[in-house]
Amino acid sequence: MRHKVLLFDLDGTLTDPREGITRCVQYALSRQGIQVDDLSRLERFIGPPLKQSFIDFYDFDATQAQTAVDDYRVRFGRVGMFENMLYDGIVELLRALKGSGRQLFVATSKPWFYARQIVTHFNLDSYFCSVYGSELDGMRTEKHALIAHILREEGIAAGDALMIGDRSFDLIGARHNGVANAAVAYGYGSREELVAEAPDYYFETLAELQDTLLACRA
Repeated sequence: MRHKVLLFDLDGTLTDPREGITRCVQYALSRQGIQVDDLSRLERFIGPPLKQSFIDFYDFDATQAQTAVDDYRVRFGRVGMFENMLYDGIVELLRALKGSGRQLFVATSKPWFYARQIVTHFNLDSYFCSVYGSELDGMRTEKHALIAHILREEGIAAGDALMIGDRSFDLIGARHNGVANAAVAYGYGSREELVAEAPDYYFETLAELQDTLLACRA
């Protein structure tokens, strides 16, 4: 696998954000009069664009969904973004990949305003050339638009890049731009969801991902 540029999703790929995201969604829904006690029911919010998820999962109209996003961000900006943890082995993986000469970028649907704070909080910023995310107004929340933006901004040839993520949106966004994709099953996408997109690479564990990425240095 001789990809010179690696684009990493954040939630479900580098970090496990379950507690922060589900509790912030729970808070936003409560502001709309909807009580959800079982946080596992809200795990489906991890990965896809937030506003669209409120529309898809709770039949909110656009105005309700934006209000929910605003309420979510109140809690997320205060505490939710740090209710998060690195997956075991991520630091070692990033260190080895940077040492192998790869260029690493974060490519997340989460607003870059939060994503950069999270990456810095976990002391990962030294491994990445840059952290890319959506804008607070919703621009580039769709992965295909975000990846296209990164390729354009950084002057990266699509054939040199590999997108690594745990949801179908990551795989679809990469393919839309002619970028190879790798699905990781340790995150929040089900096997059925990921396999349905026929990823170029499929990894059950972080160890499998590391072994393959480092088997052939760039």
